[in-house]
Amino acid sequence: MPQLNPTPWFLILVLSWLTFTLIIQPKLLPFISSNIPSSKLTTAAPAPSWNWPWT
Repeated sequence: MPQLNPTPWFLILVLSWLTFTLIIQPKLLPFISSNIPSSKLTTAAPAPSWNWPWT
């Protein structure tokens, strides 16, 4: 059963994580998010009561 042999897959896993952490992640981190969270508290409007026709 070749899928149980971890030798080639472990190398692929390690190389892909190294590629992500050393190359891709530093290029993505400098971008500024366009959705900056605000500290303003939002108050929800009171929900209107439902008019049930059978009550």
